Amino acid sequence: MRKANCLVCVTLWGTALLGGLVIATAAPANAEVVKLQADLKGSNEVPPNSSSGSGKAEATFDTETKTLTYTVTYAGLSGPAMGAHFHGPVEAGKNAGIALPFKTVQSPIQGNATLTDAQAADLLAGKWYANIHTAMNPGGELRGQMMK
Repeated sequence: MRKANCLVCVTLWGTALLGGLVIATAAPANAEVVKLQADLKGSNEVPPNSSSGSGKAEATFDTETKTLTYTVTYAGLSGPAMGAHFHGPVEAGKNAGIALPFKTVQSPIQGNATLTDAQAADLLAGKWYANIHTAMNPGGELRGQMMK
């Protein structure tokens, strides 16, 4: 009888351990890589401008590591880029401060950053925009709202 009780205990313990292992390995399944992008245009600026330039911002955000990886390209500006960054948090049609500066202004702009929980929430809610500034358009020549 004692041997049978011990066998039951070992079986239950083993089942609980296996269940915990299944749960632990399933947890990372909630992580995902989210793709975001924006078309950069002068007409997206607030206020809009008549720049003939254009560009694109493409990014991926890893929800597990909170790493944002981005590439921003542009062409046809009125002059050299003087500044370039992500701004936010704000919805399209409004202006906001710099949320994440880029390390360079030369196209293609590439980089990555680890975001805070608040930054990640704003980015994924569509409240960040990419902005390229020039001397002729110091408030921004090209702009695009980052969207999934």
